[in-house]
Amino acid sequence: MFKTLKNGLKTPEIRKKLFYTLFLIAIFRLGCFITVPGVDSAAILEASTNNGTLSGLLNLFSGGAFQYLSIFAMSISPYITATIVMQLLGMVIPALERLTKDGGETGRQKINKYTKILTIVLALVQGIGVYLSYRQYCINPGLLTGALVVSGFVAGTSLLMWIGEQITNKGIGNGTSLIIFIGIISRLVAVDTLQGIFNRIVDSNGFSTTGFLTVLGITIGAIILIAAVVFVQQAERRIPVQYSKKVVGRKMMGAQNTNIPLKPVMAGVMPIIFASSFLTFPAMILQIFKPDIAQATGFWHVVYSFSAATTSSSVGWGYTIANIIVYVLLIVGFTFFWTYAMTNPAEISNTIKKNGGFIPGIRAGKPTTDYLTKVMSKITVFGGFYLAIIAILPMLLRFTSLDITFGGTAILIVVGVAIESIQQLESQLVMRHYKGFLE
Repeated sequence: MFKTLKNGLKTPEIRKKLFYTLFLIAIFRLGCFITVPGVDSAAILEASTNNGTLSGLLNLFSGGAFQYLSIFAMSISPYITATIVMQLLGMVIPALERLTKDGGETGRQKINKYTKILTIVLALVQGIGVYLSYRQYCINPGLLTGALVVSGFVAGTSLLMWIGEQITNKGIGNGTSLIIFIGIISRLVAVDTLQGIFNRIVDSNGFSTTGFLTVLGITIGAIILIAAVVFVQQAERRIPVQYSKKVVGRKMMGAQNTNIPLKPVMAGVMPIIFASSFLTFPAMILQIFKPDIAQATGFWHVVYSFSAATTSSSVGWGYTIANIIVYVLLIVGFTFFWTYAMTNPAEISNTIKKNGGFIPGIRAGKPTTDYLTKVMSKITVFGGFYLAIIAILPMLLRFTSLDITFGGTAILIVVGVAIESIQQLESQLVMRHYKGFLE
């Protein structure tokens, strides 16, 4: 990996892309500390210092921007949501499906345009919700102040969307993924995080052996988790495919042997995002329209406590256990949905048959489709529970004396984006006659 980076810096064109990417990332990090107009920066700073993060999950993915209600407080999440919605609509609306599959470059541009419009709409709605939840930190709360604050949020999301596109088109890696990646990494090395680690090792009585062993255990556990994530991310089940001899023009093409690589987690981190959004949505809505819901009683308090258990440790063990069970089922279910939505065994089978191929020992047509479906189902079950275990790790730690916000989901995103970026950099180097780090 380091050799790949070194070779990249030696190549003028790639070096320019790397520096351009770093420049845009620096703009993102600078914007994380610029509070939107209309917000009392001193009040929000005092609140974040005394009460911790205002919303742990949003603050983690935004790189601390949500903690100070900065222009990038909503991060790139509205764009991600809009992209997911457009992908789902493309499966059920024939016109969008035609644009996606047969529209070519023109269709892709139209889909991108619709996604941007939907992003602005979602950013507007989410910005209004954030303002209503935290208007006590605004200067002279009112209609004009609200419009100013919401406009700042929408403008920040639009700028981040543009930065992500520029990184993807002119830099290295996927811009949207890198923004989330940098946000998570910045929270990992944040001063308050490092201070918390130091305070656990060195308390008021001096050096704490228990605290040191706890930090050491967490570090070893994180390394093991990262190694497991890398192993599963790189793993694949290869289904062999043989192609018979065929005539192309005046030439006889020889038989070829290839394979279909099926990864355990073809859905990526999307099932976790879907499941967490589905579970936390009721708590977000209830908190907006009824700020004192956490101290209330009754049916809606139960709904709020169950929903908030996904990210909060103060709702009680009963709600946490119930939330974990539903969370696991949703992740496994969304894993199946997303995998089969993106990979259709029938289409793969038809493609193999049209090209004169077959899987050894399996007849072409429906038997091949059934075989691929069976193999994909087994792999997807493993992938679904793998994602679920990673997602609930921070929730399971609540039953101990530890309460860690930076959990398995964040590690999954960080490792996945790092691997993707390095592979993209390597592919560009290979095009310029460099050997990759996998050699």
